[in-house]
Amino acid sequence: MIDLNLTGRRAVVTGASLGIGAATVRLLADHGADVAFCARSEEAVNELDGYEPSSGGSAHGHVADMADRDSIDAFFEAVLAGGTVDILVNNVGASPSRNFLYMSDDDWEELFRLNLLSAVRSTRLCLPGMRKQKWGRVVMIASGAAKYPGAALIDYGASKAAMVATGKALSGKYGRDNVLFNSVLPGLIHTAMWERAAKEIANARGGDWEDIIRNNGKNVPVGRYGTSEEVANMIVFLCSEAASYVNGAVIDVDGGQGRHI
Repeated sequence: MIDLNLTGRRAVVTGASLGIGAATVRLLADHGADVAFCARSEEAVNELDGYEPSSGGSAHGHVADMADRDSIDAFFEAVLAGGTVDILVNNVGASPSRNFLYMSDDDWEELFRLNLLSAVRSTRLCLPGMRKQKWGRVVMIASGAAKYPGAALIDYGASKAAMVATGKALSGKYGRDNVLFNSVLPGLIHTAMWERAAKEIANARGGDWEDIIRNNGKNVPVGRYGTSEEVANMIVFLCSEAASYVNGAVIDVDGGQGRHI
């Protein structure tokens, strides 16, 4: 029988106000984990903080800005006061669409601070406890853009590729401590980000944004966008004993859109 039971495990999910992050918080808690999560929006934190899992797990929210070193330190100081973190899901990130020639150094540094350095700092804070107890799971939530970068999201793709490289390097260093690092690369997932993009196109060109979503989904081999819950399924698997020999993997959750071998 596949063992996805996470009872007694303490988990952290960053950037969990909605979408994949929020779905991951709920599913980890449903499998018994005690989950601490963060987001910048107090309203979003309060909404998810009230989630009642289907098992003995729990979800507790914190307001934190993962682009700010002091905010990260304060968040993890509060979390680690309760004991070692067993599971870390580095999910927080942003993906602004902009023109390379008009991007400043500050634009690049700001996005890397959020997308990459938040994962570096969070991992650095959790790793000593994981090593000491000889058990840990770190999941980098990257993007298909890490393998298939586009010019409109050039800094986003670069930051996500750096996340994958970081996870791969750390998997070789700390696997002997039974601390496993893996990366998940979502493809077209029906999140608020894609809804905003579809609405912008609809406003500019006319038409219905939901039709745009449906038509875009036809380009995926399975014929549709994925859901946040489908990505969360993979994340929970990687955090469980069922994935005890999966380390350093880079796993696409994209409905077959990636065409590499």
